Amino acid sequence: MIEVGGKFQWLEEGEGGQPIILLHGLMGGIENFGEMVNFISAEYKVYGLDLKLFEGSLLKVSVKSLSDYLYKFMKHLNLKSAVLIGNSMGGHIGLIFSKEHPEMVDGLILTGSSGLYENAMGDSFPRRGDKDYIRKKTEEVFYDPKVATNELVDRVFEIANNRVSILRLLGYAKSAIRHNMAEDLPHFKMPICLIWGEHDKVTPPKVAHEFHSLLPNSELHWVPLCGHAPMWEHPEEFSKIVLQWLKAKF
Repeated sequence: MIEVGGKFQWLEEGEGGQPIILLHGLMGGIENFGEMVNFISAEYKVYGLDLKLFEGSLLKVSVKSLSDYLYKFMKHLNLKSAVLIGNSMGGHIGLIFSKEHPEMVDGLILTGSSGLYENAMGDSFPRRGDKDYIRKKTEEVFYDPKVATNELVDRVFEIANNRVSILRLLGYAKSAIRHNMAEDLPHFKMPICLIWGEHDKVTPPKVAHEFHSLLPNSELHWVPLCGHAPMWEHPEEFSKIVLQWLKAKF
């Protein structure tokens, strides 16, 4: 169920007490969380915030500005605190937000998160006009290339062939590098759940191990036969880990 209010657009499902906010990645949207929302919202209140990555002023393109956007969204809904679930750059936004507003973060679930290692489009940004290349790079995000549907490839292709969108992608990527979190993570006190695909090529398993070693109150879970987006590729297994962790912590 898509809601619109103020300058925000978000998905809202469920009736449970503990609010959960989903944060999508650089090349995605709230639809990335797909079937997972059905599993989680059966027991919790779920909000999927559309980060509107390709709208607004180019001058405000940064992971820090997206953290500020999340703050305004929570104020708009009068949410005093929530558990954040972030995939890829969405995880990075969650980390910056947790550093700046720890009292508003009950817990953090990171999956294929950036923040320590930036390789958002593999080894290079998409080449304009080369659809086969776009398909190959999109398929690499997943363990099973069939998850990269024609619709998804078309969306990435459209972004890659829009000059302003490419400037935004570069802006976010540079901003992510500037906001490396390695020195901040040892100071995080909230419980953190790391859920990683065993075959993640974008943020490889070594990144998950590094997050786990730096975050004092973290657990690390692996999803086999899975790439960079476990909540998308294996929604039921991902949700099972999330629900068990939430019940143990809250």
